[in-house]
Amino acid sequence: MNMRDRWRSTSENFLLPIGALLASLVIFGIFCAVQGKNPIAIYGTIYSSAFGNSFSWQGTLIRSAPLMLTCLCTALPAMLGLTVIGNEGALIVGGLGAISIGLSLASLPSLMVQIAMAMGGIIAGGLWIMFVGAIKYYRGVNETISSLLMNYIAIAVLNTLVEGPMRDPSTLNKPSSFPLSAVNMLQSIPNTRVHYGLIYGLVACAIAYFLIHRTTFGFSVRTVGGNIRAAKIAGLPVGKLTLIVSFLGGSCAGLAGMVEVAAIHGSANASLISGYGYSGILVAFIARQNPLVAVLVAVLMGGILASGSALQRSFGLPDATVLLFQGIVFLAILFSESLYGRFDFFKDREPEVKIDASATVV
Repeated sequence: MNMRDRWRSTSENFLLPIGALLASLVIFGIFCAVQGKNPIAIYGTIYSSAFGNSFSWQGTLIRSAPLMLTCLCTALPAMLGLTVIGNEGALIVGGLGAISIGLSLASLPSLMVQIAMAMGGIIAGGLWIMFVGAIKYYRGVNETISSLLMNYIAIAVLNTLVEGPMRDPSTLNKPSSFPLSAVNMLQSIPNTRVHYGLIYGLVACAIAYFLIHRTTFGFSVRTVGGNIRAAKIAGLPVGKLTLIVSFLGGSCAGLAGMVEVAAIHGSANASLISGYGYSGILVAFIARQNPLVAVLVAVLMGGILASGSALQRSFGLPDATVLLFQGIVFLAILFSESLYGRFDFFKDREPEVKIDASATVV
């Protein structure tokens, strides 16, 4: 592929998602206008609430951290051709695993407790999604349906534990587990209110990109995703790769659960069902499963989430308005997927073959 054709392919991957986002803005603006609100003023409020000043930026980055991690739960299995949407469930069980270990090891030094909590979240979330990959490969169960149903199972497990064995008797109106001690909480980056979960998200996305695009393991994964039959003929261990990649994707969402417990809530409760897992799916689709692009998309999506309360205060719109906006974006992105390869402008040009009319056939 020459440079011109490579530019065309890159342009398609960049321009179609941008076009989908612009279309989403138009549709959402029409919805706001029907409600009697000024769309331009609403977009201005979203921008100022998300990126208008240092305080706004910090609120955006706080919400971006779990999105960077949960999006990998969809992005990594997608390299194998799997559509996993169990991000929310993996986040929940990761949070449960983290709080269980954090409370059990509370007497140890804080650094050891935090490392153990991170490992607990990683293992719990990884095993949760690895089960989805296992039943897909060995039993042929559709991974999209099974991972979606696993979300509801995780929610049921959370409710059962925080209202039963793990419940702190002092929590009356909102059942919660026993809280972490302040010393074992994940601290904020100095001179900010942004916790170190943001660093976890950035490092995880960088490692995921390197693993998939710069290693032989990643080449094997992309080969399976491109043509599983050819991969089997070439002798690649498809089953093993499916389990490993599913575990890695789930472990990232599980780490997001640990971050939510150790940096935000301080305990396991219904607040873990925050929707970050579902938003992570949208981030992965907009970024086209590229972990580095996902960082930028996560910041954008975090800003939209941060503006929900401002829209409620300034315009009287429900706080769930941002969820409607996310839904419109998601539908637009899904529609844009059907447009790839449809425009001649983005297609590779076949080299012209000139035939010499004076040539003689022997």
